[in-house]
Amino acid sequence: MTEHWLKKCDLSDEYYFTEGCFIIELSNSSDDPNLSIARARVEPGKTTKWHSLHGITERYVIIEGSGLIEIGDFEPQQVSIGDTVIIPPGVPQRISNTGKCNLIFLALCTPRFKESCYSSLDN
Repeated sequence: MTEHWLKKCDLSDEYYFTEGCFIIELSNSSDDPNLSIARARVEPGKTTKWHSLHGITERYVIIEGSGLIEIGDFEPQQVSIGDTVIIPPGVPQRISNTGKCNLIFLALCTPRFKESCYSSLDN
C-alpha cells in the first residue's frame, strides 16, 4: 500500500511536455493542492517555449547544468547549480540550456500546477 506521505520517484515516468522539456511529476495531486513539484529536463541547445502560468507562482531550483532564464521584461540571466528563480503568476518565461549536458531543475508551483493554467505564448 502506498502511503500519502511518501511519493516514490520513478524515472521511467518522464514524459515530453509541449513546452519543450521533459517532466517527471514528483508530487502533483488534489490531496496536496497547495504545492506541486516536478523535475524538468531541457536538452543541450534547447529552449522552452515562451509561456506563463495563470494564478501560479513557480520556482526553479537548478540541480544540474547551466542555462539562461528569461522572465518578463527582465534582462536574461545565467543560471547554474544551486540557483533559485522565482516567477510570479502570469509573467512570461522561458529557459535555455546553454551547456553541454542536460539542464535539470525542480519546478515548485504554488498552488499546484494544472495544465489548464498553462498558456503558450509562442505562435
